[in-house]
Amino acid sequence: MPLGLRSKKKDRSRETSKLVESEAAAPAPPAAAAPSASASRLQFHTQLAHGSPTGRVGGFGSARELYAKIAEAFGIDPAEIMFCTLNTHKVDMDKLLGAQIGLEDFIFAHIKGQRKEVEILKTDDVLGLTITDNGTGCPFIKRIKEGSLVDQTKIICVGDHIETINGKNVSDYRHYEVAKMLKDLEKGRMFKLKLIEPMKAFEKLEPRSKGGTLPEAKISRGRETLRLRTKGPATVEEMPTEVEEKAIKKVDELLETYMGIRDIELAATMVEAGRDKKNPDEFAVALDETLGDFAFPDEFVFDVWGAIGDAKQGRL
Repeated sequence: MPLGLRSKKKDRSRETSKLVESEAAAPAPPAAAAPSASASRLQFHTQLAHGSPTGRVGGFGSARELYAKIAEAFGIDPAEIMFCTLNTHKVDMDKLLGAQIGLEDFIFAHIKGQRKEVEILKTDDVLGLTITDNGTGCPFIKRIKEGSLVDQTKIICVGDHIETINGKNVSDYRHYEVAKMLKDLEKGRMFKLKLIEPMKAFEKLEPRSKGGTLPEAKISRGRETLRLRTKGPATVEEMPTEVEEKAIKKVDELLETYMGIRDIELAATMVEAGRDKKNPDEFAVALDETLGDFAFPDEFVFDVWGAIGDAKQGRL
């Protein structure tokens, strides 16, 4: 994909206000290397977030496999798991499990709880929601903008799974599909949502094992993490350097500006693709090889290349 970007201007006005932002939780899909022996032997402690004995899971390479292992450990249906958080049982969207798990992380699984319905009059173009999903077909609310239309509807909460929109079941839809459906709702009309809350501790009381009590402080991490893959086995990798972390954060912001999504794992994959490239054309070819299905516009690729360069030069 030759860019031909020299004649294009990097700065241009963009419409960034959106009804619903879409934020992916599933890992990006590059091909993976063969699994290391240590990756296949890794074991992680896990609990149901509302309270349960402590279990152990291992031998997984993707979010879907992880959820199946957790479900097996606790005798539940994998479809009941809405999302997982790391090192906290709370519905903390800053601690959502993505494609990187620190080797000392403790996994808490949030399962489906109480169902509820709400009818809303769409009086504003902007609902104020950010939608994400768990990578296995469970869209849920990651953020609610303060003062927005949805924020005024107190029955809707962060962490709620969106089950139906105007009677249409969207349980197996990806986050971007749900976001588009909400965006396309007609202004001035009522719409109905059926939601499922994460189960709370008082809904199903089960004792925690003595080994399951954790302080609220985050468990200290080593430099290595287990990286989950949508294709291929999981691998044990070094955590990104400080420079790479800054580049990843900036690329994630660019994804929101250009595409209306936030996907930290996709951003990390793009930064990795540009690690040893010498010019934007080489970078564009590398993106086509690993992420060609996304069909990124030239302007976006140019800005991503610039962000990677800025990080390397200490300008971020």
